[in-house]
Amino acid sequence: MVHELTTGVAVLGGGPGGYTAAFRAADLGLDVCLIEQGGRLGGVCLNVGCIPSKTLLHAAFVIEEAQAASEFGVSFGTPQIDIEALRSHKAKIVTQLTNGLDGLCKARKITRLTGHGTFVDQKTLLVSGKDGDTRVSFTDAIIATGSHPFVLPGCPDDPRIWDSTDALALTTVPKRLLVIGGGIIGLEMAQVYSALGAEITIVEMLPQIIPPADRDLVQPLFLKLKKKYRIYTETRVAGITDGPAGIEVILEGKIATTESFDAVLVAVGRRPNTAGFGLETIGLALDGHGFLPVNERQQTAVPHFYAIGDVVGEPMLAHKASHQGKVAAEVIAGHKSAFTPMTIPSVAYTSPEVAWMGLTEKEAEQQGLSFKKGKFPWGASGRALSSGASNGVSKVLFDEVTGRILGAGICGLNAGELIHEAVLALEMGANAEDISKTVHAHPTLAETFAFAAEMVDGSITDVLPPKK
Repeated sequence: MVHELTTGVAVLGGGPGGYTAAFRAADLGLDVCLIEQGGRLGGVCLNVGCIPSKTLLHAAFVIEEAQAASEFGVSFGTPQIDIEALRSHKAKIVTQLTNGLDGLCKARKITRLTGHGTFVDQKTLLVSGKDGDTRVSFTDAIIATGSHPFVLPGCPDDPRIWDSTDALALTTVPKRLLVIGGGIIGLEMAQVYSALGAEITIVEMLPQIIPPADRDLVQPLFLKLKKKYRIYTETRVAGITDGPAGIEVILEGKIATTESFDAVLVAVGRRPNTAGFGLETIGLALDGHGFLPVNERQQTAVPHFYAIGDVVGEPMLAHKASHQGKVAAEVIAGHKSAFTPMTIPSVAYTSPEVAWMGLTEKEAEQQGLSFKKGKFPWGASGRALSSGASNGVSKVLFDEVTGRILGAGICGLNAGELIHEAVLALEMGANAEDISKTVHAHPTLAETFAFAAEMVDGSITDVLPPKK
């Protein structure tokens, strides 16, 4: 038997973009049905991504901080790590947040369906779940189906070859872990497993780790990690075979070798979830990169179909998806809304963290822009020194013609929190003087951003001013 349901807005996907869109639409008075094929809301981010990884990263940070404390006279014993308790703590955090989303959904009187949704036509969605099928008739639809990890071609089907979800399950700590991909996900997982005792090797095809960021911004992190890990840049995996003693990996490039590992984490990016939802049935075609094209109102080529988050393109970030979800809901409700941010910040939650927004230095150069740069070393920051966080830098770029901020990057403790002053500065069109004359508390890590601006407007006193 097929159940029948009629709704105003059908939201396909319950991740950060999908549930935000559903909640906003309901708050605007729309009748909403939220379809999620998993048992819990939150998508990859909350269940097997951002939140569990940050929980484990916090544990890794505590372990590293305890070890580093001996440098200033405070010594702790060897940490006793209870993997099962750590795994349970991670699950508790995820459950607390997903339960919270369930409560918010119920309070808004949103209809929830659990199952896989497929568009039958431009007004109908068939949801197949364990309790049977439901035919959902809708006026507008929001596609928020997210993404999945990229699978290396030719990889054996072996439980010792992981994607990010497997790594976050924390079922075992291998003695030798290879991380394929020196991007954010790979480096974050490397930090967790290194703190838990694994020997880490990282392979990256490009010349540097965290390729989208400027090399000088990543350098403080790289200099720290190369003392702990083996990092092979400009190197690729030419072959993987599984054997009883380990996973044999052939490396080619700057390093040419064959090595054996107890586990291999493949962290070479993600791909949008666009297959199996009937998109071709409703006349939606993908672009050359496999994404759904949308306009600034998040509308697809079929006007009453909207798409948000990972399925519409890079960057694949939860905070981008949630803002796009609000825009889609507001447009459906008749509001004049559009997704037109000046920038979307990116953060690597490593130790130290790396965060950037706006144009990177290499992007500004590629665009032929003339700019002024201020770069303040954290070794000259009283707060950074007193916190054992002198391994960092704050950098900011200003347009030489207009004087306005173009981009900024921070590498250091809590960089992911500090970068948002720069994001607001860009949105508001601030120049170097605006930032340098905004009084920052002392001593703080936040003032390093103001010091970088002072280096551009010529008012810096905490270091020698740049030569004119």
